[in-house]
Amino acid sequence: MKISKNTSIAVIGLGYVGLPLAVEFGKKYPTLGYDISQRRVSELRRGVDVTLEVHSDDLPLSGRLTYSTDPDDLRRATVYIVTVPTPIDEYKQPDLTPLRKASETVGRVIKKGDVVIYESTVYPGATEEYCVPVIERVSGLKFNRDFFAGYSPERINPGDKEHRLSTVIKVTSGSTPGIADFVDSLYASIIPAGTHKAPTIKVAEAAKVIENTQRDLNIALMNELAIIFKKMGVDTEDVLQAAGTKWNFLPFRPGLVGGHCIGVDPYYLTHAAEGLGYHPQVILAGRRINDNMGGYVVGQLIKQMLKRRIQVEDANILVMGLAFKENCPDLRNTRVMDSINGLKRYNVNIDVYDPWVSAEGAQHEYGITPIRELEPGKYDAIIIAVAHSEFREMGAARLHSLGKKSHVLFDLKYVLPKNESDLRL
Repeated sequence: MKISKNTSIAVIGLGYVGLPLAVEFGKKYPTLGYDISQRRVSELRRGVDVTLEVHSDDLPLSGRLTYSTDPDDLRRATVYIVTVPTPIDEYKQPDLTPLRKASETVGRVIKKGDVVIYESTVYPGATEEYCVPVIERVSGLKFNRDFFAGYSPERINPGDKEHRLSTVIKVTSGSTPGIADFVDSLYASIIPAGTHKAPTIKVAEAAKVIENTQRDLNIALMNELAIIFKKMGVDTEDVLQAAGTKWNFLPFRPGLVGGHCIGVDPYYLTHAAEGLGYHPQVILAGRRINDNMGGYVVGQLIKQMLKRRIQVEDANILVMGLAFKENCPDLRNTRVMDSINGLKRYNVNIDVYDPWVSAEGAQHEYGITPIRELEPGKYDAIIIAVAHSEFREMGAARLHSLGKKSHVLFDLKYVLPKNESDLRL
């Protein structure tokens, strides 16, 4: 199978992953961006991307890239690329509902000779053992005879303007050697950074989950070290700067670990391992440490307030930042909420300020309406939870001016120099 003039792409799911992909493919092939959200599609047709991942100039109203919410429009495609979310449920188990529904949608429109490629993060084996049977059941077609599959894990880093789709090597794979070549050639045609063709779909799936599991474990180590050093009366950042002078020391920092990947992917891997009778030790230990950091932050803040003889009950506390990371509007799985929910148990008054996030999105996802303006002299405690560039630019004097005469400024993200905050991890 080879790329031809009849190759037509459909990208299913137009979020942080799907939209940049649709835009790049739309520069070379007839491409349909499909999403179940009418609002999302209407915004894109107007040239508006609320994720801020794609510039409005790259969101044409006509030409090779079009947008739709009508699943019947998918029938004209020969390649379907699935980029829907893969979250976890309240029990920290993989929630494959979006993946199942997307696969059912593909199953209703796929034709003989078509290829479906998954980019959503899954556990090793999910594409061929879970998704493909759904397509077979709905379509009545036979896998690797009538239709084929590939897997190419997304590597989108929200808010990162340097590591973009076109500048990061893309891992590819296919269900047969010929399809693997086709999928690799397809992505290579839009990604100047190049591709890496994995030997199997399962290898490509595994590569994705360990990328973020490795990062998760490294941050967990830093978080545990921060807790230990706090008990020793040693500044964690001072230690990390000293250790960082060695050529092979990895520059990770402690903090709240959220987002759509790092705080989720390890659970997909452990789910698969437990299904095989193996209970992971290190991976789950790291997850427990990172999941508990929100509560640790609250405990440290309350202790410091009590030391300053600041009344905790009915105190005014400002949380600066709600997005899961700096300089992006992404609210998915933000662990800032762990600290906010922990503070609520102390009957305090909480204001949340984040110039990056949508007030409507924050209200919809978490029942929080961020404040629009900062009021000087109001707060008993201030938590810098996210390192937005706007917060760095404010400087220590402006940040402290938001507090009462006696207040605590807790810098979780090392936004300020060591001696300009009252508390940090």
